[in-house]
Amino acid sequence: MSAPAGRPLHLAAFFQGVNHTTVWSDPAAGSQVAFSSFAHMARTAERGTFDFFFLAEGLRLREQKGLIHELDVVGRPESIAVLSALAAVTTHLGLAATMSTTFNEPYELARRFATLDLLSGGRAGWNVVTSSDAFTGENFRRGGYLQHHERYSRAAEFTELARALWASWEPGAVLGDRALGRFLDDARVHEVVHSGPQFDVRARATLPPSPQGRPVVIQAGDSEEGRDFAASTADVIFSRHSTLEAGRAFVADVRGRAVRSGRRAGDVKVLPAVSWVLGASAREAAERAEQIRFQQVTPATAIAFAEQVWNRDLSDCDPDGPLPDVEPVEGELLSQGRAASRRIDRAAVSAQWRELSRTRGLTLRETAAEMSSHQSFVGTPEQVADEMIAFVDADACDGFVLTPHLNPHGLDDFVDEVVPLLRERGRFRTEYTSTTLRGHLGLEG
Repeated sequence: MSAPAGRPLHLAAFFQGVNHTTVWSDPAAGSQVAFSSFAHMARTAERGTFDFFFLAEGLRLREQKGLIHELDVVGRPESIAVLSALAAVTTHLGLAATMSTTFNEPYELARRFATLDLLSGGRAGWNVVTSSDAFTGENFRRGGYLQHHERYSRAAEFTELARALWASWEPGAVLGDRALGRFLDDARVHEVVHSGPQFDVRARATLPPSPQGRPVVIQAGDSEEGRDFAASTADVIFSRHSTLEAGRAFVADVRGRAVRSGRRAGDVKVLPAVSWVLGASAREAAERAEQIRFQQVTPATAIAFAEQVWNRDLSDCDPDGPLPDVEPVEGELLSQGRAASRRIDRAAVSAQWRELSRTRGLTLRETAAEMSSHQSFVGTPEQVADEMIAFVDADACDGFVLTPHLNPHGLDDFVDEVVPLLRERGRFRTEYTSTTLRGHLGLEG
């Protein structure tokens, strides 16, 4: 007998591309650039009635000691191009792309998202990011990068301008038999005039709104500036807080900020990134999770992780031996790229590695695997379904962005084994009741 229905969960699927948690060495892994891989996962997510399919974006190939990072040698297609193709092979699934406000321009990016939103029937989402490193900036004419507070002030102005462009067509100003010029004569498409610290724009949008009005805005910042920006601007927050305690604290914080910015607490949906491992028993799932961790953290990956912490060449270290007996160094970074270049307290992090290794008797590789573990839910399908429901009921999140360790088939077991249980418990839709991403998220009206 089904349990009484509670607050519904929201689910999204994340095709990670070149993230180290994706095991491309597995014989069951497919191509990370073939359209068939994206199409399979998107269709699986739609079969599971997920809210949306989510792509990250890599603007430059990462480097390790001056060489292209081993996980980047295949590359990654541009996100909106992939999602535009997926719009033709799906009918309801939301389609979300990560795009930077640092290395794009508002009019051009707003137009690209408006196009995806209109052609997909109102299913587009934009994950707003503020690219942080000068290494990526070297790819662009302006070069360099912005300081942290400047990145968020630019992002806020960028998003405000994009929304003004999306809202510049009056209701009813839709393309029919009349030419676009007639609509302009009718003053149903308003000119957007903006002058600010980052942008001076005088423009008219070239497209009418989609059935959902405008693309859904997603954001993942976790600093003070990032939380303020997300709480005041985003429809969805892509959170990294995947434990119950951290999730509850984060949700309470960002919803409080949303209310203080003049919004309703329910205007923001919080979805942490999570992974999962299923088994016929809890023990089998735990054993499989351990195997997956060591597929994710190969000997070469363990050394690369340690080099990012110590900022030293550690190629002489034995990954199955002890941790380096030298101290981390500052200065020019050995690893280049967005994730590798994040500022960390190297002394503090290396001390955490050493303490974990000492207390549990772990090798370098084992320590790296533990420190990089992202497996949030491990157990039988029933256990995973119950734990996810418990997170939502505890107000630690509104749902989850699922990050499979295997592409493109890694989502299959969740859709086949966990989704039916969530439906039986009355916590997840059995079919789509809306045609738009905003409708899936309960953000309409």
